Amino acid sequence: MNRNFTFVIIDDNQNTVLKTKAIAESFQNFSCVGTATNYEDGMDCVLEKNPAFIFLEINPEDKDSNLSLGFINELYRYFPVIPKVIITSRNSDSAFDAIKHGVYDYLIKPVEQKEFRKTIARLNRDFNAVSPIVSAISSEKEIETEIEESISNFDNEETTDHVIIEPVEIVSDEATDLEEKLDVVQLNAEDKNNSEVTFSNVNSKDKPLTICVKSYGDYRYINANDVCYLQADNNSTDIHLASGEMITAFKTLKHFESVLKYPFVRIHNSYIVNIDYVSRIHTGNAVCHIKDTTTKLPFSKSYKENIDAIINTIASGNYLEI
Repeated sequence: MNRNFTFVIIDDNQNTVLKTKAIAESFQNFSCVGTATNYEDGMDCVLEKNPAFIFLEINPEDKDSNLSLGFINELYRYFPVIPKVIITSRNSDSAFDAIKHGVYDYLIKPVEQKEFRKTIARLNRDFNAVSPIVSAISSEKEIETEIEESISNFDNEETTDHVIIEPVEIVSDEATDLEEKLDVVQLNAEDKNNSEVTFSNVNSKDKPLTICVKSYGDYRYINANDVCYLQADNNSTDIHLASGEMITAFKTLKHFESVLKYPFVRIHNSYIVNIDYVSRIHTGNAVCHIKDTTTKLPFSKSYKENIDAIINTIASGNYLEI
């Protein structure tokens, strides 16, 4: 069964872009429809091309490119089902965080054909293909020649996009396989408590996520849009609502970080904030202000990447900077 898979490459290093492109297109049915070297151009490219896959660098050499895992959070604003993201990075430092963001795969640069072949094999398995979609070009030397020709021609020719091929929607979940590949040690299971939290996955754009805090037969339903921020309290978490009410759930903040997606972002060991309620970010004082309150949430240096992503997300909307 033949399927065509389009992809976009977002990487601040143009030579790496060309190398990744050559490797990916050496497999039959994979076609590059666009490239970008920074956050803003990358988001525009994805929105325009709507690819099946995104190759994303999250540890860029050029920090001004603003590339990070925050790019994935932004995708949820525009896609009911986001493209599959394959991280390409110089090291594995962000592998665990990438897993929590639900990436399809995590490849160390320079991307090697044999590693990408494993990704394709998993894709075959996920689609239960009748016949393999993998068909590598005849030799490694041909790949090297294609890369060298692409790089040598780059300075003399303008980059042109390939013909857009309609992407196939992919809805399977591969987080378990990725954890095994990266040999990530699972967190110790949390102790069972009398209260538990469950989350409803809602496909309708018009219906918001409902959080149910359950305790001894008492089902407390919360509209996720009404949650301003979450605060850790030992083995429980305090959920602060826009109404000023606070509800305690007997789950750790780490648990909430793993199940809540955009617009919830962790900014501190003790805080997750709903960025729709951020009215001010003061980088000098390292605090976020919550709308219509006097609440100031601290953020730590270890989560600076997330703060940068929040700033970029707000600036990408209907925005005027004075």
